[in-house]
Amino acid sequence: MAATHTFVVPDSATGDRLDRFLVRQMPDWSRSQIHRLIRDGLVTLGSATAKKGGEVITAGTSISVRAEHEESHATPEDLPLTIVYEDADLLVVNKAAGMVVHVGAGVSSGTLVNALLHHIAALSTAGGEERPGIVHRLDRMTSGLVVVAKNDVAHRRLSEQFKSREVHKTYVALVHGRVAADSGAIDKPVGRDPVRRTRMKAGGIAPREALTKYRVVRRIGRFTLVEAMPQTGRTHQIRVHLASIGHPVVGDTTYGAPAKLRFETGEEATLSRTFLHAARLAFAHPITGVALQFEAPLPGDLSAFLARVESGER
Repeated sequence: MAATHTFVVPDSATGDRLDRFLVRQMPDWSRSQIHRLIRDGLVTLGSATAKKGGEVITAGTSISVRAEHEESHATPEDLPLTIVYEDADLLVVNKAAGMVVHVGAGVSSGTLVNALLHHIAALSTAGGEERPGIVHRLDRMTSGLVVVAKNDVAHRRLSEQFKSREVHKTYVALVHGRVAADSGAIDKPVGRDPVRRTRMKAGGIAPREALTKYRVVRRIGRFTLVEAMPQTGRTHQIRVHLASIGHPVVGDTTYGAPAKLRFETGEEATLSRTFLHAARLAFAHPITGVALQFEAPLPGDLSAFLARVESGER
């Protein structure tokens, strides 16, 4: 069970930021851990759920934090790692589905960070001790391209590119249903699901701006193959957005995809992962400014499933 930490804001802290106050009160927690608690809706100000770390606090306010602290330092592990590109400042890796990007609550091994630390001792520290080198993330069951920074200068400059939307990401997804429009944009804020806190929701708690552009590659029976181009980087954004227009990603039972699929041979369990793959990634090299572009083909399990659907077994 998670512990509850309760603090009452003293007069001396009036006007302070919530995140700064909690960092002082909880010295064993990193700033990134505090921000994650706030994002996950686990911090309350009085009776209201805190929406962001920058909220101003006032004397006498009761602050509650529901969480159980777990030390999570990544250690090197000899794990499979597919490196697409590497130089003195960065790596681009093709992450396999099922691999978590970095250590965190309940996950201390088997992550991409563990594998990276075995390959290279020095990674950027700008993302915090839990996430050395990690500039952006993919969901556990999403495969594809991830850029990793080897030093803090590269990390900061890559982060700036992500923030200013200069990084171009293209995902391939197979979704349920026939998407009517050949292309479009889903412009819906994404926040934490108020009922199931491990999920996100269009709207939800503390929603943040989220925009996903998409185009139809082809329609295949009761499915549609699409390319999704997220313009923002919210948690589960593509999955939430596609589900919000009635087209959940195949295998994504968290966001409404069916657990069973109907084939000519009968009903079968759906994919054991989401049919979502980060296929293309383009950005400027953080040190030289040279334009870089990378591609990762569909992994074998997704290619095989797609071929089966296209063969008419649906």
